Amino acid sequence: MAAPLDFQQMLRGAALRVTRPRLAVLSAVHEHPHADTDSIIGAVRNELPEVSHQAVYDSLHTLTAVGLVRRIQPTGSVARYESRVGDNHHHVVCRSCSAIADVDCSTGEAPCLEASDNHGFAIDEAEVIYWGLCPSCSTSS
Repeated sequence: MAAPLDFQQMLRGAALRVTRPRLAVLSAVHEHPHADTDSIIGAVRNELPEVSHQAVYDSLHTLTAVGLVRRIQPTGSVARYESRVGDNHHHVVCRSCSAIADVDCSTGEAPCLEASDNHGFAIDEAEVIYWGLCPSCSTSS
C-alpha cells in the first residue's frame, strides 16, 4: 500500500490540491479494494469524523476523473472503487455473496479482446466481468 506521502505526491502529480478528504479517500480506496461508497465513507470517517458524504462523493468523482481511482459497477451492484489503475485487468464476481477479485488480462494489452464488428469505432479498451461462485460460496452450496 502507498504511504501518506505517496498519496500527496499522487494528488500533486495529477494537478490536484492536497486536501484531508482527498487523502483520506485515496487511503480508504487503497486499503479496501472494490469497496462501495458507504464502506469508503465509513473508512474515511474513522480518520476524519467530521467529513461529509458530499466531500467523499466529490473526492471519489475527482480521483476517478484524473485516473487515480477506478470505478466499476458490475450488473446489479452499486459502484465500487479500486486503486489498481493504469493496467488492463478485469474482474470476477461471486453471484452469491458479490465478492469481487481482480483478474489479469489474458493477453496483457488493451483492448485485450477483438470485437467481431467494431462498427467503425477505434476500440481501446474491453471491460470483462466473469461471473461465478467464490470458493466459500461454492463449498457451502
